[in-house]
Amino acid sequence: MPPKSKAGGAKKARAPTKRKLAEEFPPGEVLTDNAKKKWKLGSPVGQGGFGLLYLANEDSSGSVGAAAPYVIKVEPSENGPLFSELKFYMRAAKPDLIGAWMKSRKIDYLGVPKYWGSGFHEKGGKRYRFMVMDRFGTDLQKKFEGNEKKFPRKLVLQLGLRLLDILEYIHDHEYVHADIKASNLLLSYTNPNQVYLVDYGLAYRYSPEGVPKEYKEDPKRCHDGTIEFTSIDAHKGVAPSRRGDLEIMGYCMIQWLCGRLPWEDKLQDPLYVRDSKLRCRDNIDEFLKSCFPSENIPEEMKKFMQEVKALGYTDKPDYAKLRGILQQGLKTIGATNDKKLDFDVSTNDAGPPSIKTPKRKKAEEKGQSADETEGTPAKKRRAPQKKDVNGAKKTASPAKRPAKKEAQASSEPAVKKSRGRPKKNS
Repeated sequence: MPPKSKAGGAKKARAPTKRKLAEEFPPGEVLTDNAKKKWKLGSPVGQGGFGLLYLANEDSSGSVGAAAPYVIKVEPSENGPLFSELKFYMRAAKPDLIGAWMKSRKIDYLGVPKYWGSGFHEKGGKRYRFMVMDRFGTDLQKKFEGNEKKFPRKLVLQLGLRLLDILEYIHDHEYVHADIKASNLLLSYTNPNQVYLVDYGLAYRYSPEGVPKEYKEDPKRCHDGTIEFTSIDAHKGVAPSRRGDLEIMGYCMIQWLCGRLPWEDKLQDPLYVRDSKLRCRDNIDEFLKSCFPSENIPEEMKKFMQEVKALGYTDKPDYAKLRGILQQGLKTIGATNDKKLDFDVSTNDAGPPSIKTPKRKKAEEKGQSADETEGTPAKKRRAPQKKDVNGAKKTASPAKRPAKKEAQASSEPAVKKSRGRPKKNS
């Protein structure tokens, strides 16, 4: 584990050098999973950590096209990240389990990626582990940054309702996620109004066989997770819990509304971040005033954080009550959960209008298109790129610049995580 003073340093965190990079397989390579089902690889579409991501389809006589519905993550079998994720997927993300849950809750979709298969593949005397997953599009962190780091209040509340569905499901299946953040929330590849929580590299089985783990502080794994969002428990080295997931979710929602959390000025100092969160938990009113100094404080966020504060380490959250709080927030702004995700910041009801509005008006007065003034400056604009695939860093031919690396496709924690990980339960 790195020194505490470097826990949040993006440039200092490096994966263990003993892990090996996966070699690239040619299109058409056929992999057979543990259930003897065959999968055909298409072109490599991304690289994350020490694995490669390929478009894939169920084995057929034809080639794998650009519209393939699956991706397969492949890494050398001696590497650990994918193995850690597989534990969660095999226990809690099988399609029949997810389908039964959706039916029992009468919901049209659940933002948990489905597990379609996994296995080992031998090639050139080497052994590789692979997992078949749904294909996704871009992540919410890119959307957030593209919106000048602010989401509309309606959108944030809708995302919160979707996250509560997801968390209730994985909690009911004995796991917690422990690393909720915008870069781990991906839009569906086919439906832009659906969002999925991905990257279960830090997922922890908090209640094996229905017996919750006891509260125990462990200095060796202090500050695990992504430093700006991780829970107070994690700062103390306590294993992840249901209340921790909800605390992390609360921090995310507040950041999406106001743009910045109070402790983001010193993320390289995990003790400062921990103490700041402790003060904010002790005085939620002052915490929210610091986040919304010149805006109306969203009452639903105050109530949400108060509910999280009242939870004991092993308590089961009242998900229905938390949903009611967010739904009341929608009513407050005269909105409903219409299942449409609108990222237009000009609709933000959490505070004053976004600075994008005057930019758009000014551009129109000059006869420019609004796209020339919004987002990144014109001199930084790039040619349109292909859709992101599961948030992965895209592979590219030597003549092209690789696209920006995204966090999800990596089985590794995001760059702002410490290298320590919670111990995984088998």
